[in-house]
Amino acid sequence: MEKEVHQENKMGTMSMTKLIFTMSLPAIFSMTILAMYNVVDSIFISNYDMDGFTAVSLAYPLQLFLIAASVGTAVGVNSLVSRKLGEREYHQANAAATHGLVLCLFTYAVFLLIGIFGVRPFMSAFSSNPRVVDAGVDYFTCVLCLSLFSIVQVMIEKTLQATGNMIYPMLFQLLGAVVNIIFDPLLIFGIGPFPEMGVLGAAVATVFGQFCGMVFALIILFKKDHKVKIELKGFRFDPLTVKNIYAVGFPSIIMQSIGGVMMLGLNAIFQAYNSIVSVDVFGIYFKLQSFVFMPCFGLNQGLMPILGYNYGARNKKRLYSALKRGLLIAAGIMFIGTVVMWTMPDVMISLFGDESSYTDVDPVTLMRVGERAFRILSLCFVPAAGGIIFTTLFQAVGKGIRSLLMSVARQLLILLPAAFLLAMTLGVDEVWFAFPIAEISSLALALVFFFNLVKTDFKKLQ
Repeated sequence: MEKEVHQENKMGTMSMTKLIFTMSLPAIFSMTILAMYNVVDSIFISNYDMDGFTAVSLAYPLQLFLIAASVGTAVGVNSLVSRKLGEREYHQANAAATHGLVLCLFTYAVFLLIGIFGVRPFMSAFSSNPRVVDAGVDYFTCVLCLSLFSIVQVMIEKTLQATGNMIYPMLFQLLGAVVNIIFDPLLIFGIGPFPEMGVLGAAVATVFGQFCGMVFALIILFKKDHKVKIELKGFRFDPLTVKNIYAVGFPSIIMQSIGGVMMLGLNAIFQAYNSIVSVDVFGIYFKLQSFVFMPCFGLNQGLMPILGYNYGARNKKRLYSALKRGLLIAAGIMFIGTVVMWTMPDVMISLFGDESSYTDVDPVTLMRVGERAFRILSLCFVPAAGGIIFTTLFQAVGKGIRSLLMSVARQLLILLPAAFLLAMTLGVDEVWFAFPIAEISSLALALVFFFNLVKTDFKKLQ
């Protein structure tokens, strides 16, 4: 009980800037480590075989759908747990956490079936190169069929974050990423006693890292005391709890899945213009931009329980204070990312393979197209910061539909049509301008939603 009171005082009374950094820095650190793992993984694959990198880039939407389902459900649990803690309804917070862990099994069943039956048809639809198809099948069949490890780990991370505990989630991710980074080169290139497995080795290293992270997370969840307790004994599904989880979780799943649909659409546009260079440039950019976006996602992991708690506690002053500071910090992170993308795109692109690893792509053309694309794409960073923080706010206060509408508008109604029109009228090299156009439009929509919320729900707060 003393720990619970201390946590409530922290969420409700601590200096807001200090609270945000206390809550967010561990998540920012862990997300940065995760971004490093994503980039290092891709660097190893591209230096081993660029066809393998092309395969992973083409099929990455499958991984995005997995992330969307697991993180989206966990975000719903996070939002519900933090709100119930703010309202001091501890039994309902426990119920939400328990339901979240059980729901992991249903999520896994879906992706197990996709891993068994869906990967080869998917790869064959986007590439006629048998080397690319086989590499994609090797990688994603392994990742999807053994995805339970990552699904459970994400759920435990989000559940503990809802209580204000950011250290353990950071350690879970850190362990998984470090194990992955260590085993990547060993299994890809066959170093020492390990066999040379190529792209499949990268998948095995990924899954093994996720397994280690999940085991650590389960030990901490059941052996340590937390603000919420998992009560599996006598568990029964409560339709209302599931409904409340997916009131925020389902829009989050759809919202993040839209990113996969966006990638599918862009890859289809690039394939229609036979621009394998653009596929590889977009694949490289998508990995590198995680160094900018992942810290912002770490920031919103710290912000969400703060916003949710103070909304549940009806404390409008602290709710606005958290929002304002979150916007400033996110914009600062994104501005730094923009400067880096503008000043050293050549250095970043050169990390992904040497001339010997390229077969279908001219390295000089890749560098020329990539440098220009990186500078254009980075123009979307600062407006994206506002969109990320407002999305977090809407999810934290139980208005997940608004976040969903922002994502639909940005990536489906604006970005893909803009990309198609730019490719058709100005050429495929101008597709990159669709990103800043979409982010600016999405931010404008977020402001409309926010001011509507100010006039309705927030007006009732103290």
